[in-house]
Amino acid sequence: MLEQIKAIDNLEKLQELYSQTFGKNGSMTARLKEMKNLGEEERISLNKEKDELTAAFKTRQTELEDAAMMASLATEKIDTTRTPAPTATGKIHPFTKLLADIGRAFETMGYAMAGGPEIESDWYCFEALNFPPNHPARDMHDTFFIKGSDNLLRTHTSSVQIREMEKHGAPIKIYSPGATYRKEMDATHTPMFSQYEGLVIDKNITFANLISEIKIFFGKIFDSAEIELRVRPSYFPFTEPSIEFDIEWDKKTGRPAKGTGTWIEMGGAGMVHPNVLKNAGVDPAAYQGFAFGAGIECLAML
Repeated sequence: MLEQIKAIDNLEKLQELYSQTFGKNGSMTARLKEMKNLGEEERISLNKEKDELTAAFKTRQTELEDAAMMASLATEKIDTTRTPAPTATGKIHPFTKLLADIGRAFETMGYAMAGGPEIESDWYCFEALNFPPNHPARDMHDTFFIKGSDNLLRTHTSSVQIREMEKHGAPIKIYSPGATYRKEMDATHTPMFSQYEGLVIDKNITFANLISEIKIFFGKIFDSAEIELRVRPSYFPFTEPSIEFDIEWDKKTGRPAKGTGTWIEMGGAGMVHPNVLKNAGVDPAAYQGFAFGAGIECLAML
């Protein structure tokens, strides 16, 4: 089957073969269900075969995705020499305007802007943020690692939190906008996107402070007092407890509204994990804090 996988020339056929092999009624799935009836050597052999097939599928998927991307880049070209019409006037890009709006909102709330490198070390991007060694975000299919080094293109702007706490300690109140990179490319994802995050570390900070700051921030962004927030339990390694938050929305007006029963997911948040504080040199017995953030492109579309 390894040769069969290597010979497949498109992602649809690869997915079809994967389903036939590892799907609910797949051939390998059926064999794995019978593992309890096998001897030790047979189990070892079957596990080895499973691992080899899994690796082969992943490798071929990456090869086909890369080939599709390169083919797309070869055909999608922009004529940069084209002269605009004489009557054309320039305008501020919506994304640029939103970046300014985000900055104003945070700064009127007392946050200072902080930035950090887009090429990061594993420590700042994962280890210091309480990501265990086997976390899926460290996988080569999720993260762009720099060959021959411990560095990578940062997967989130949360790495800035560690750098700022190391520099300034606590209390601290910052926001960090910037570009992030993940090996995602489908109808709803791109390999590069932008995030913003707010971080507050001080004494006697509670979950109520977090909810209040989120509502104030979005009230400023949408220039609206109609911010109705809904929170749902979630999981992030660097916060505990962690939540995802939604805003009640009016589809007709495209604005926040109360009483519509329609909710739009806006981002993630939580109380900063004690391990993160310790890794950044802050005493978790004396200080607590929260962080919240989301994708800027999604917010720009709204």
